[in-house]
Amino acid sequence: MSDPGAAARISPLQKAVWWAQDYVYAAVWQVRGFFSRVQPASFRNGTRAPVVIIPGVYENWQFMMPLIQAIHDAGHPVHVVTVLQRNKLKVPDGAKLVAQHLEEAGLRDAILVAHSKGGLIGKYTMLSLDPEHRIDRMIAVCSPFSGSRYARYMLLPSLRIFSPRNALTLQMSREQTINSRITSLYGPFDPHIPEGSVLPGATNIELPVAGHFRILGDPATARIIVEQLNLPA
Repeated sequence: MSDPGAAARISPLQKAVWWAQDYVYAAVWQVRGFFSRVQPASFRNGTRAPVVIIPGVYENWQFMMPLIQAIHDAGHPVHVVTVLQRNKLKVPDGAKLVAQHLEEAGLRDAILVAHSKGGLIGKYTMLSLDPEHRIDRMIAVCSPFSGSRYARYMLLPSLRIFSPRNALTLQMSREQTINSRITSLYGPFDPHIPEGSVLPGATNIELPVAGHFRILGDPATARIIVEQLNLPA
């Protein structure tokens, strides 16, 4: 559970430090992802429930490598939807690619693990594009389920879609029928989502590490995700 007033009690200096650390982490992993030669198919073996990775906007799949490695080490086959590339598509279009991958790979009882925009894509897929119930549930990290007020100041349409006034954001926030199948993870401060990532009706877990990107590389995040993956269906 989170304390709604906790973020307001964090000093501006501490927020600035976390903000800087977040961008350093993002820059490092963007570079590492660019030079990585790891093949996504190398993570597809495992005996536990299959996991489908959905990164955030402008993130390639390697950006979530710390989580992918931890999930795979725990015995789960991990699928990455490489056709998403850097995930600049509209949410419904990205969701179609996720649904297509689920069908083509023949996945059943799959668990989505998503970051940021990936959580919106995952929820849209669960709501509208999973007639055969291939998706069991989703674990989302720092997803803007209620949007972000900063989005209205963004020049790029791929970022403005996160506005709390966006029609799709409003529509999905009203759809709560599947929220009980979602676990939302977040830290005490997210420099990109001041509204936070608490999702009504979901399992909401606040982690001890702040940031929007840096949280992906924290051991506590990987540990909680693996614990959630191994809960009974």
